[in-house]
Amino acid sequence: MSQLTVTDLTRVRRHPERAHYDRDTLHALLDSALICHIAFVLDGQVQQIPTACWREGEHLYIHGSNGSRMIRALRAGASVCVAVSLFDGLVLAKSSFSTSVNYRSALIYGQFAALEGEDAKRASLKAFFEHYLPGRWDEVREPDASELAATTVLALPLEQAVCKVRSGPPQDKAEDEAAPVWAGVLPALSGWGAPQPAPGCEDWPLPGSVQAA
Repeated sequence: MSQLTVTDLTRVRRHPERAHYDRDTLHALLDSALICHIAFVLDGQVQQIPTACWREGEHLYIHGSNGSRMIRALRAGASVCVAVSLFDGLVLAKSSFSTSVNYRSALIYGQFAALEGEDAKRASLKAFFEHYLPGRWDEVREPDASELAATTVLALPLEQAVCKVRSGPPQDKAEDEAAPVWAGVLPALSGWGAPQPAPGCEDWPLPGSVQAA
């Protein structure tokens, strides 16, 4: 299990027992996430913007239009803090004070760098599709040269990062354990709903990627 280097930025001080500094935990979390939130400073103002993300090897990737203010700022070397969080359930204790949530989260610090060249961007965008809906890339038209030229793909090294995880049952105070109140965990479930065809596609059969979702 490869360990991440602990820095002043990544050291967890509140509930340090929940900290994970290993790459296996980080990779698994990122591979389960569809959205990240990117914090950066633009013209002296702190910004935080949600965007789609995916992992390849030891980098987190995002993409966007060349005209995006965020994309331009990150491509120019703005320092970022990227947050990824997954909600796993309500932790229902016998007191309001001990009530909590189960979650998995990660913070990644650093600077993004742009991928250069059509082939590199096309390969990474295919990985993006495979992350969100495996098989979909082969069912649709690939981006042409002008579309690739209008798109920026950015990669953030997974070097300065930390995960924080809470799991398990509530931890009531001793004086609350005998209270006649149910306590436990209410797991949060996620999944896809019934497909909703676009106008004109009502009679088309569902593609394999959607059937397998």
